[in-house]
Amino acid sequence: MKVFLEEKVLKYNYSSFIQTDPIQVPALFSTKENIEIAGFLAATLAWGQRPTIIRNALKLVGLMNNNPIEFLLHTPEDEWDVFLNFKHRTFNGTDCIYFLKSLRNIYQHHGGLEQVFTKGYLFEQSIYGALVYFRKIFFELEHPHRTEKHVSDVVKGAAGKRLCMFLRWMIRTDQTGVDFGIWKQIPSSALMLPLDVHTGNVSRKLGLLTRTQNDWKAVEEITAKLREFDPEDPIKYDFALFGLGAFEKF
Repeated sequence: MKVFLEEKVLKYNYSSFIQTDPIQVPALFSTKENIEIAGFLAATLAWGQRPTIIRNALKLVGLMNNNPIEFLLHTPEDEWDVFLNFKHRTFNGTDCIYFLKSLRNIYQHHGGLEQVFTKGYLFEQSIYGALVYFRKIFFELEHPHRTEKHVSDVVKGAAGKRLCMFLRWMIRTDQTGVDFGIWKQIPSSALMLPLDVHTGNVSRKLGLLTRTQNDWKAVEEITAKLREFDPEDPIKYDFALFGLGAFEKF
């Protein structure tokens, strides 16, 4: 099984993968903060058809003058009305403006996205802790209740697929130039699988996952199995599992 998965990693963990993946959006940037912010926003929109995800994520960073950190810190809120018309599935303009306010708050008062996730991780040396703490900080400002559904709550059992994917992008050191590896205080060994329909179905067909729901318990089960194959870089198998499901219809 490990040999089979390693072959698929080599096939899909490749720079051409970027052309069909939302990771192409943060890959447009060179500064750390812009990679983080563009990556977080692209990951937030990452459900639905991939071309639509990429198109809307590019539109969103375009509305930020293709310089997200500069926009957040130096563009007055009274010039943010342009975002009221933004829409991606159920993520609307109201949600979008709160996301921008919260991101600005995180960079002004919490040291940025890396510091928030790292602080949460260090509480109990786990990605679970990082996700719980991040969500608490993200919603510390007054906000519409509806917006909460756009940040997964792992305490309630959510798989946190988009957040786990974002953390893979930021943390995992990748020799082939896909993941960025710009966050250094959380090890790749701690990452959790971004579990979605593709990776879940393939994992079950391969006998790697017994749990039928795509929830946090399933994330823990499949990630523990992948750590048996590679304790230092278990989430590289995300490429294999996703590729088998999305591209090979395994």
